[in-house]
Amino acid sequence: MSPILEISGLSKTYASGFQALKHVDLAIETGEIFALLGPNGAGKTTLISIVCGLVNRTDGTVMVAGADIERDYRAARSLIGLVPQELSTDRFESVWDTVAFSRGLFGKPKNPAYLEKLLRDLSLWEKRDERIMALSGGMKRRVLIAKALAHEPRLLFLDEPTAGVDVELRRDMWRLIRELRETGVTVILTTHYIEEAEEMADRIGVITGGELILVEEKAALMAKLGRKELILQLCEPLSEIPAALGRHKLELRAGGSELVYVYDATRESADVASLVTELSAAGVQFRDLRTTQSSLEDIFVGLVNGGGRS
Repeated sequence: MSPILEISGLSKTYASGFQALKHVDLAIETGEIFALLGPNGAGKTTLISIVCGLVNRTDGTVMVAGADIERDYRAARSLIGLVPQELSTDRFESVWDTVAFSRGLFGKPKNPAYLEKLLRDLSLWEKRDERIMALSGGMKRRVLIAKALAHEPRLLFLDEPTAGVDVELRRDMWRLIRELRETGVTVILTTHYIEEAEEMADRIGVITGGELILVEEKAALMAKLGRKELILQLCEPLSEIPAALGRHKLELRAGGSELVYVYDATRESADVASLVTELSAAGVQFRDLRTTQSSLEDIFVGLVNGGGRS
């Protein structure tokens, strides 16, 4: 099956000379959830805006289900839904009217049953006759999602979809995103919430300075760049690490009462057993141990700061 989104050599330089994107290559498979991570100003919103036809590219190609976003604009745009970062909604319209109008913009026939299901799924049905200006910020964001889905797109962009919303709404949106994927909708989201990408994404891309520096399956990324720590609670504090243990990556913490072994879980698991044996031989006794693994946030910070980039 061909990717639903194919980006090749995409660049964007503004009139000021600022280069927001630098030769970005990316292919998104149908039905996946892809998280695009990056610091402010990295190029995330520019990338989305170009694909959605809001900003013109300087160079490169963008194809949506085989349709070029400029030469075949109508065909490409009809396949895309966008939930923008800003809460820009028509303040005096009702929820129902604004969602129905969004569907009509794409030439879709009226389908009240579909719109009702959409509003019910987003917990908006009881608010359908209310003016948007009267809604809370969280409800307004739900309306933005409803507008983006009104014309039944195959590719949905969520630009910081849960920024400024409470935990309950964030969880509701995560559930909705999973349900959309089950119906065949491909979802691309940008987020500042690392746990959101860790919870939702199949693959993760990291962009910084306009360059896409990494694209990887989430599990593979964490296995490749993540690290584990084996933390041993010592029976007696140590003032220094015994020389006999020098070949291991060890450090003392908590005033010498904790011995920490940092290792790559995919390569050095066998060394854990030998470490325990050598600890006993060196007369170092421990009363408890635990392991921790680096989170996606740790990996992301390391990549953006230049560590771990291949």
